[in-house]
Amino acid sequence: MSFFKRLRESIASKTEAVTSKFRDGLAKTRDAFVGKVEELFSRRKKIDEEFFEELEEILIGADVGVNTVMGLIDELRAEVKKRKIEEPSELRPILSEKLVGMLQGSGDEVGMKENADGITVILFVGVNGVGKTTTIGKLAWRYKQQGKKVLLAAGDTFRAGAIEQLEVWGGRVGVDVIRQESGSDPAAVMFDAVQAAKKQNVDILICDTAGRLQNKNNLMEELAKIHRVIQREIPGAPHETLLVLDATTGQNALQQAKLFGEKSGVTGLVLTKLDGTAKGGIVIAIRNELSLPVKFVGLGEQMDDLQQFDADQFVHALFAGMAGTEDNGNKEND
Repeated sequence: MSFFKRLRESIASKTEAVTSKFRDGLAKTRDAFVGKVEELFSRRKKIDEEFFEELEEILIGADVGVNTVMGLIDELRAEVKKRKIEEPSELRPILSEKLVGMLQGSGDEVGMKENADGITVILFVGVNGVGKTTTIGKLAWRYKQQGKKVLLAAGDTFRAGAIEQLEVWGGRVGVDVIRQESGSDPAAVMFDAVQAAKKQNVDILICDTAGRLQNKNNLMEELAKIHRVIQREIPGAPHETLLVLDATTGQNALQQAKLFGEKSGVTGLVLTKLDGTAKGGIVIAIRNELSLPVKFVGLGEQMDDLQQFDADQFVHALFAGMAGTEDNGNKEND
């Protein structure tokens, strides 16, 4: 059996396992981005410089990111030369596998880190308006469905209405929220929350934080102080610091991620509103350029639409019905 046939069969079996959440949530990106890729592969009868230029344009248009696209195109050129590929159809499965590889990274970052000996603390960071509070509520619900006892900490004491918004989610999900008055010291809220979590024998403590970037230095100092307070009370915590990004903002989301950077101790990313954008390629750009794992993606407005990220699911949901799974009548050398 040839390399291409084995690869196509592998992709076909994975595509069958794609959940409806990923398939439906990525419909806009699939129609725009993958539709153009499909049209290119069908129209072009040979792989030449013009073919690569068009593919490059499509990928950049889907917000995959210039640096990422240039590297990907170079890799595809190398594969074409190495395997003596002449027809675009033979490049389809290789493209999808390259994208999966980019999204998977080292492979040792999959899943959430949890504290085996006590309370798991998850800290959320991100600018206002990206869906941070909604994500916290959905994650709390997700853990409750797993039988975990969850507590929320209203650490965004800066934004008007942030505390009340988190309390609404707490009531909806059925978990308590530890809070102080608006304008209070966020680190003091975290201290109270950790004490409450210990007293109530909580499994998961999820902490909200302010998302203002107008004064970045103040924000970073605030986050550092929060980290110190939590670590003093629970050694090794927070176990995850998740940066929430709005996928519909495209390259702006990438810039936000760079602004927060390593100083805020980010361990993973959450990409929200993927169902509302045709530029889902930003997930690939962020993952590749920042070397941070994507932990969750938001694929809709329902409670269970926050899905743990899976590179195979993501790429094969995009390429479902394409991805070189068809034989196209090409003769293969087995």
